[in-house]
Amino acid sequence: MEGRGLRAGFTTDAPPPLHMSEPLRRTAFNRLFAVVYFSAILALLYRHVRNLFLHPTTSFLSFSITLSLFISDLVLAFMWASAQAFRMSPIRRKEFPQNLKRIIKDKDFVGLDVFICTADPYKEPPMNVVNTALSLMAYDYPTEEISIYVSDDGGSVLTLFAFMEAAKFARHWLPFCREHNIMERSPHVYFCSNYQHPSSPHFDKIKMMYEDMKVKVEHVIDKDEVTDEYITDHQQRQAFNKWTKSFTRMDHPTVIQIMNHDQIILDKSNDKDISGRLMPNLIYVSRGKSKTSPHHFKAGALNVLLRVSAVMTNAPIILTQDCDMYSNDPQTPLRMLCYLSDPALKSSLAFIQFPQRFHGVNKDDIYDNEYKLPFQINPMGLDGLKGPNYVGSGCVFRRRALFGDPSTPVAPEIPELSPEHVVNKPIRSQETLSLAHHVASCNYENETKWGSKTGFRYGSLVEDFYTSYRLRCEDGRAYFATLRGLHF
Repeated sequence: MEGRGLRAGFTTDAPPPLHMSEPLRRTAFNRLFAVVYFSAILALLYRHVRNLFLHPTTSFLSFSITLSLFISDLVLAFMWASAQAFRMSPIRRKEFPQNLKRIIKDKDFVGLDVFICTADPYKEPPMNVVNTALSLMAYDYPTEEISIYVSDDGGSVLTLFAFMEAAKFARHWLPFCREHNIMERSPHVYFCSNYQHPSSPHFDKIKMMYEDMKVKVEHVIDKDEVTDEYITDHQQRQAFNKWTKSFTRMDHPTVIQIMNHDQIILDKSNDKDISGRLMPNLIYVSRGKSKTSPHHFKAGALNVLLRVSAVMTNAPIILTQDCDMYSNDPQTPLRMLCYLSDPALKSSLAFIQFPQRFHGVNKDDIYDNEYKLPFQINPMGLDGLKGPNYVGSGCVFRRRALFGDPSTPVAPEIPELSPEHVVNKPIRSQETLSLAHHVASCNYENETKWGSKTGFRYGSLVEDFYTSYRLRCEDGRAYFATLRGLHF
């Protein structure tokens, strides 16, 4: 038993379990197969050695061929042996979110900062990013605890416009999801699905609002500019005026825009949806860039969001999500808490990786477009060892884990970036916004430990795998949330 997590078959009179793990039934067969296969490999290698040394041939060509086959089989044997680690101890985990509220009250749910990264409005259409953000904003979780940070590495006014429209639509979409208990909370997926939709004027109205938003955004993208007909107030015009003639995607100042329905609102308590509930924070961030400063691609963008979010909300939990990977389980945050609320894991658990599933894949998937091996099968095997890799999306981090070894934490340059810092200033205050712009500037990381000891790590093209490797080297544990049916 690990805290409130249980091994399968273990019973206790303690509080209800929040999660459990069980070995896969095929584990014994995997091990038996490995023994048999390993014996066959040894026999093959013995045959090669015997032919090379016990029965040497006089022909140089024959000797060269035999030696080449021996080396080839030796390499293949090593590759096979190294892959067996995934098969020796695979486990499946299960969460019990229904037990969570018996242990934690809604008011005690911790904050959740969500990071979404996009880089090009033409390769990654803003409507796809908007649908991803809306699916995350509509979680079954206290909305005042959710903050969505969108990193636009392309620095595009088109993406900013799309999220301004999304903020307006979200005021209607979130109450609609709660009222009808919708599972697919990405609007595009919901309206295109074959599920039986409610037959009511409310459904027709919300669908029409979505289509109107989609038409506006796509029209702006086709024109490659936000024309005056779509600018509704002075605050929007001020935001768009930051895109001057000298503004390019590789050289521009920091842009941070807090979205809401009424851009003049300064008090978060007034930013509510049509049902009167508080809206999640929705924040657009385009980090400062310069041709003379390295930007470190996605890892650099994530580190900027890590700092900006620390200044604005500093939630102890961080979810990273690709811009085209929407969430289809509204209870995902509750599943996260099933692990993060376990006192036995409080000091050691660094991150939880959720499985990735791709929509639109052929049922038979003869071309392996779903990448089941790296995203679903191998992570279960790694979970039985020291934990899975971070695969770039659908991963929940403890903010504390990104600041060094738990026993020797790395102190940030300013106290506002510390995981223990308590934000006591309004998110829209001038002081908060000024500091957020400062930590998102292109030169901020100079002569600091960001990317080496702190945050998401630099030095590799696959920043996700490398970051998880470094976290595990610092004694951080990782879990793979094996979900059935709906995934993430």
